[in-house]
Amino acid sequence: MPHHCRFCSTPLATLVADLGETPWSNSFLEPTEEAIAREQAFPLQVMVCSECLLVQTTETVPADEIFNAEYHYLSSFSTSWLDHSRRYAEKMTDRFNLDGTSQVVEVASNDGYLLQYFAEKNIPVLGVEPAANAAKIAEGRNVPTHVAFFGQITASELVARGIRADLTAANNVLAHVPDIADFVSGFPILLKPDGVATFEFPHLLHTIEGIQFDTIYHEHYSYLSLVAVERIFKTCGLHVFDVEELPTHGGSLRVYAQLAGGKRPETAGLAKVRADEAAAGLMRMETYLAFGKRIAAVCEEFRAFLADAKAEGKTVAAYGAAAKGNTFLNVCGLTSEDIAFIVDRNDLKQGKLSPGSHIPIHAPDELAAAKPDYVAILPWNLTDEIVAANDHVRSWGGRFVVAIPEVRVI
Repeated sequence: MPHHCRFCSTPLATLVADLGETPWSNSFLEPTEEAIAREQAFPLQVMVCSECLLVQTTETVPADEIFNAEYHYLSSFSTSWLDHSRRYAEKMTDRFNLDGTSQVVEVASNDGYLLQYFAEKNIPVLGVEPAANAAKIAEGRNVPTHVAFFGQITASELVARGIRADLTAANNVLAHVPDIADFVSGFPILLKPDGVATFEFPHLLHTIEGIQFDTIYHEHYSYLSLVAVERIFKTCGLHVFDVEELPTHGGSLRVYAQLAGGKRPETAGLAKVRADEAAAGLMRMETYLAFGKRIAAVCEEFRAFLADAKAEGKTVAAYGAAAKGNTFLNVCGLTSEDIAFIVDRNDLKQGKLSPGSHIPIHAPDELAAAKPDYVAILPWNLTDEIVAANDHVRSWGGRFVVAIPEVRVI
């Protein structure tokens, strides 16, 4: 069956990567035979549109099956992400002169991790979040939250309630929406005439250069370059005027957009990223074809590391039951025979099994109890934070390992 672009409907012809069939990356299992027997896997392929250059999954898993009342990802468990969010609030407040008369709306506001910093400044905030459990936590942080998926209908409902935004934030959500046109089209409705919309997302340029195939999972419907985002935004009534390059998630972009016809001038940062993408070949199909061919080597190298460790009688655990880690484990074909257990700070994941690989997940104190020889860091984008917070691993001679883009023992 042919696939068509989820944005412009062009038939898709160029395969970027085929990662086989995997379960949803945040669908953790109860440790029972019944739960394992019920587990489902879905094709995980990404293709690129030759017309609008949007890289996308070929299968659309219903969003309400993923981002439901018990969504397991909570942003506040990462201290580095909280620091990033605090700095964002400071910068936006200063740059756009936000005060008690302004309105900040965050789409995919999760547990209030970001808006809490605007609320501390007495700037009116509103979160829009489909996961009811995360929204409830946000409310406890004095972050009013509207439980809904964002799009044109939700934006119109908020405007009807008298809410118009001076600033909207959409951090790491643009990739998570199956109908990207409807999602983006909601922002021109919600923004005030001089309002600004910011979007953060992992930059496809770094995904390709760093062989970051583990960022591919069903919850990520799209993989975004600036060239694709500008084309989508223009069609939906937004104009990009600035771009910042960020270190988060292995290399991200923060895109600033205004209503079409807005008066803010384009910046040098925007021109630089446009030039970088052109130089890297993101307008050429052969660039995308080459990416998929590099994935197998990453898995082979890590499996060889595990085989050597086993032969030496060494034990290997992992840190961080992250979505990207679950993709990595499944694509590499790993199980509890290879990695004894995973630790994670999120108590919603503790006591569960990782999807597909069925590795038990424990609280972080299991590291000190088991004293593994190696701890593989699955959310490699948080390596510095994780190593610093778990330096006691070195006390028994344990070492940390990162597998992407190549095996590195710390």
